[in-house]
Amino acid sequence: MNVFLVIFLAMVLIIFLLRKKVPIGPSILAAGLFIWATMAPDPNHLLVAAKKTLTMHRTYDLLLALYLIMCLEVELRSSGALDGMVRALQRIFSSVKFTLAIMPAFLGLLPSLGGARFSAPIVDEASKDLGLSGEYKSAINFWFRHVTEFCSPVIPGMIMACAIAGVSFKDLISHLCWLTPVAFALGWFFLMRPIKVPKEDKMPIDKAERNSNIIDTLLSLSPVLVNFCLIVFFDMGPSMAMLLVVLGLIPILKCSNRVLNLKEVFIGALDWKMLANVLSILYFIQILTETKVLNDIVTMLNTTALPVPVILATASFIVGLLTGMSQGHVAIIMPIVAALAPGNLNLVGVAMVFGIAGQMLTPTHVCLVVTLDYFKANIFKSLKPVFIIEVIILTIFSTYTYLTW
Repeated sequence: MNVFLVIFLAMVLIIFLLRKKVPIGPSILAAGLFIWATMAPDPNHLLVAAKKTLTMHRTYDLLLALYLIMCLEVELRSSGALDGMVRALQRIFSSVKFTLAIMPAFLGLLPSLGGARFSAPIVDEASKDLGLSGEYKSAINFWFRHVTEFCSPVIPGMIMACAIAGVSFKDLISHLCWLTPVAFALGWFFLMRPIKVPKEDKMPIDKAERNSNIIDTLLSLSPVLVNFCLIVFFDMGPSMAMLLVVLGLIPILKCSNRVLNLKEVFIGALDWKMLANVLSILYFIQILTETKVLNDIVTMLNTTALPVPVILATASFIVGLLTGMSQGHVAIIMPIVAALAPGNLNLVGVAMVFGIAGQMLTPTHVCLVVTLDYFKANIFKSLKPVFIIEVIILTIFSTYTYLTW
């Protein structure tokens, strides 16, 4: 059977299972088993793939990094630092537009499945006197939450992409980071600029409360910034950088008289379902390798008349559209990139940017689902400005990549 037909059917299976509320990991693994059964149904392939998945250093480095990200989120939330920062941005800064844009963007640095549900109440509260529709607020919450997808070292898809494609975090982030201010600026132009903010008298803020809010903001921002610096400027691995940040934050929170339950941080942060999903995705990748499916795809890509970047861009966009998750398009497309040209930043960048665009325009994206549910909004009206912005970003990125390749 034609390998591209098999991949297409596997994608159909994934989207079907996702719509049936099956988690992303088992859905992708089921597609991997379908590919194995169709292309090379030798039980030894599954056994070898399982053994390699469980013995590779990449597997444990990735799982540890994701676990520590969840520990950091628990630290900030349970200590009250995150809530204090929310109040600070709402009260210290005079711009309602700034709060509307920056809060989803910052909370996007602390990735969690359906995390847009966390920023939705903040957007709703900050915009309560602006007369915005549910669709408009949905677009704001959804778009600004994901502007850091191009530069955040704690985004699971970014971590997986670097591990699979064989590029360093420092190089990939340096290659794509310029897209984050572009995404923020376009979001501001299309979503923030048209908002009319009524003038109102500001209530005086107690100096002690202001100082407390500032401390909360620093406590919440500094771990993300330190982690970013360790990875980008000191070329440290994601798991080691996160470990230093998580452990270093403990005495700081204790010294600032914050209530911090270490058992809750390190035991409560264990999200077995998420870790199992990631392990399933890694196993899926190894199945593709052992069954030689990736080699077949690479061979066919090399014989096609279309340029490889065009094919990868299209495939990444479609897979992102089907799965709605960065782990999905990374798991499927990035091994192909690694097989075609290991360490090629241009191809990795194309795969990431077009995959992100696909996941931003699909109803399978969990953040979109929970945002629409919170604001009781229409999906097509909510996605209209997102679609326009994505078209502009892809045009800018494609032009820049073509001129600098």
